[in-house]
Amino acid sequence: MTVPMFEEVDPASDCLCPGCRLARQTPSRPRPGRAHPAARRAVVVAAACAALGALPPAAAVAAPGQAPHREALPGDGESATPQGPRGPLYGRPGGPEKAPAEPIPATTRTDIIKRAKTWVDAKVPYSMTSFWSDGYRQDCSGYVSMAWGLPNNEWTGSLGQFGVKITKGELQPGDILLFHNPDNPEKGSHVVIFGGWTDDTHTTYTAYEQTPPHARRQATPYAYWSNSAKYVPYRYKGLPQGAAGAQAAGEAKTAVPYPGASFFGPGADNAYVTRLGRMLIARGAAAYYASGPGPVWGETDRRATQAFQRAQGWTGAEADGLPGRTTWELLVTGRGKDIGPSSHGVPGYPGRAFFRPGAVNDHVTRLGARLAQKGYGRFYAHGPGPHWGEADRRAVEAFQRAQGWRGGAADGYPGPETWRRLFA
Repeated sequence: MTVPMFEEVDPASDCLCPGCRLARQTPSRPRPGRAHPAARRAVVVAAACAALGALPPAAAVAAPGQAPHREALPGDGESATPQGPRGPLYGRPGGPEKAPAEPIPATTRTDIIKRAKTWVDAKVPYSMTSFWSDGYRQDCSGYVSMAWGLPNNEWTGSLGQFGVKITKGELQPGDILLFHNPDNPEKGSHVVIFGGWTDDTHTTYTAYEQTPPHARRQATPYAYWSNSAKYVPYRYKGLPQGAAGAQAAGEAKTAVPYPGASFFGPGADNAYVTRLGRMLIARGAAAYYASGPGPVWGETDRRATQAFQRAQGWTGAEADGLPGRTTWELLVTGRGKDIGPSSHGVPGYPGRAFFRPGAVNDHVTRLGARLAQKGYGRFYAHGPGPHWGEADRRAVEAFQRAQGWRGGAADGYPGPETWRRLFA
C-alpha cells in the first residue's frame, strides 16, 4: 500500500472556528504536537481519500465554521463575498479615526496604482473585520477605498458615489470595475482596480484586487471571471480635470484624430457625436444635456459645443456650435478653458439641470413668473411654483415656438438662449 502524502494546512487568518477565536483572544506560545483543528481535519480526510479512493484528489475540504468568501483561484465559480459595512478608518491605537473634512480627496492615476501595489507587495491578508496599518479594512471595498485615498472605508454599495460611470473603451489605469448585488450584497458583489489592457483586443486586463488569501495582481478576462456582464466601469471623481474625465499630470494622453466636419451637424448619427458629448460634459457642459449624450446629433450638442467655444473667447463663425479641428483637439487633449457658469453669456442662467422632471427650486418659480409676464400664464391653472411640471414645459415650448424654433430647439426645456430672450 502506498504511503499517503501529508501536507500541513495553515489556518486562515479570519477563521471563525471556536479554537481560532479563542487563540486570537488569548494568544499563547504554541505547544509541540498541537496543530490547527482545520489542519488536522484536512490531514485525516486526505489520508482517507488516498487509502479508500472515495474522493477525487482535487476535492476541496471546507472547515466547519469558516466564513464563506470569494474563492482564491480564478474561475472557480460563484461564491459569497462578505465585506464590512461603511465605516471610519482605524488609527494606530486601534480606534476609529475621524475622517478629514474633504469628502473627495484629489489624487492621480499614478498614485492610485502605486497605493494598490503596496498591498500586493505586502500580500495583505483578506479579512472583512481586520484593518491594515494604514487604517483600511482588508476586503475588496476597503482596498479600493485605500487606493482611491477615500476618507472612510466604503463598501460596494457606496463606492459608486465617488466615481462616474464610463464605458469599456474609456477605461484607464486607476479606474474600477464594480459589481454590487443589492438583493444579496454577499452574493457575488466585488470590485477590482483596472491596471491596463494586456492585449490589443481588450479582452484581458491587469486587475488589482483584494481577495482570499491576499491582495493580488493578475491578468483577468473582461469584465471578471464570473458575473462579467454585471460589472460597471467607474472613474474616480477626484482625478485632475482633463479630457475624458481627468488624467494625471505628466501621463501620456491618447488623442483621437479629428474625424472631419461631416461627422457633426444635422443628420449625423455616429459614435463621434457620443464621444463629443462626453468630452463636453467632462469640461462643464452637463447642464446642457437632459439625457445622453447619444450618437444622434441634436440642438443640445450644438449648444454645448458653442458654450465650449465661447469659453475660449471665440465669437461669430468661430463659435457656431459645430466642432472644427481646433475645438476637437482642445477637447481630446484637455487643453483650453472649461465651460464656466457665465461662458454661455447669459447672466443668471442656472443650467439645464434645474429644469427637469422632479426638480424643485426657486429658478422654476422665477421662470414661470417671467413666462406669465410674457403672456404665457394660460398654461398655469394655479400659478407658477417651485415644482417643475408639464405646465412649465408647455409654457416654455410655446415661447420657443414663438421665436420660430422647431424640433429639438423647441423641446420645452429652457436653454441659455431661451433664458436670454425671456429675461432680456
